[in-house]
Amino acid sequence: MAPRPGDTCTAADLGVRHPYIKTTEVSPTITHFKGWYVTQGTTGYQSVTTSTQTTISVTVGGNGTVQGSFAAETLGTVGATLGLNVQVNYTSTSSESTTVTWNFTQPGYYGVYKGTKKVTGTYGSLNCNRAQKGDGSWALKWIEGPGSGSFTTYTTLEEGAVRCEDTVPANSIMAKAKGLLDCGSPAARAEHPAGAVAPTAKQTQDRLVRHPAPTADGTPAGQPKAAGGSARAALNCEPGAYKLDVPGMPLNWSAPLLANDGIRLRESSFFSAHLDNWRLCDVTENNGVLEASLWNWGNGGCATIPADIANQERAHLTTATCGQDDLQRFYIYRDVPGSPKIGVQNKYTGSMMGHDRYADGELIRQYSSGRQDGTGTYTMTGV
Repeated sequence: MAPRPGDTCTAADLGVRHPYIKTTEVSPTITHFKGWYVTQGTTGYQSVTTSTQTTISVTVGGNGTVQGSFAAETLGTVGATLGLNVQVNYTSTSSESTTVTWNFTQPGYYGVYKGTKKVTGTYGSLNCNRAQKGDGSWALKWIEGPGSGSFTTYTTLEEGAVRCEDTVPANSIMAKAKGLLDCGSPAARAEHPAGAVAPTAKQTQDRLVRHPAPTADGTPAGQPKAAGGSARAALNCEPGAYKLDVPGMPLNWSAPLLANDGIRLRESSFFSAHLDNWRLCDVTENNGVLEASLWNWGNGGCATIPADIANQERAHLTTATCGQDDLQRFYIYRDVPGSPKIGVQNKYTGSMMGHDRYADGELIRQYSSGRQDGTGTYTMTGV
């Protein structure tokens, strides 16, 4: 079962992130429609080519697609919350004319349609962090972390035909199609030859095609662009430095010597040259969650996700010239006081930091839902 705000979590969850569904709305939507007139002697099976009325694309957040485990988990949680079988991968209803084959048993004016239930809403992000209880003690709980967004998905497609005379369930896909028939209009009341009927004013007005898509440079639509590492004033860094260790193990985050390399797990030694030492800079705190830039003592750069791959699951972490850039800002979730265990989340992408396997030279990467096996929990050890 998905966690809820205030539920208990463990230190292994510090590097994990889950969606939290805040609002949902389900609305019957007609994707394809055609007015069709059946006369006496033309009943029976007929194939009707319908026109696109609405195109629904599955999206999570502002990037026009469904990328990474967090997006899929968001949509899966939506389906479980509503008890509906919704699309959980990136897809869309057809934007092309499609054919519906139907058995017309009676003469009359029909609306031939394809439709679905469009599901929209908003979500938040749940992260594990320490929280102080009423008696002054501390515990780890799921809190609503920074970041939220909206989603769109839809249920199984339905097709059929409906007449003005038909009684249909309220708030159903069929009722939506009957509404498009515009039964009170002159076009609906007039006699027609068998076959297609020209669209009424209502059918033309309701036609809407939507195709959310990323911007040309790959930046998610509806999100601010990263600043790209522009120069900034000197960092305001806290005193002291830290190693970001794998708990109970010798390997820790080490900055790259080469500009095109990434931050990797390494063992500290005399030759580390402070590449494994990090300082917290421009630190702020909100509801117990730290936000900071991670400045490396060895190469003088700030930890960042490269802008050209920031939208990718498993994009690696590296360092770059420090700048006013949310790709260089990180949220730090902490264990109860006395424990140095933390989870690290990139501010811009919302993804948690982790590694695929424990091995010397393994890259630190981003995972939209974090690492469910605890490999996204690190230790912030003072040096």
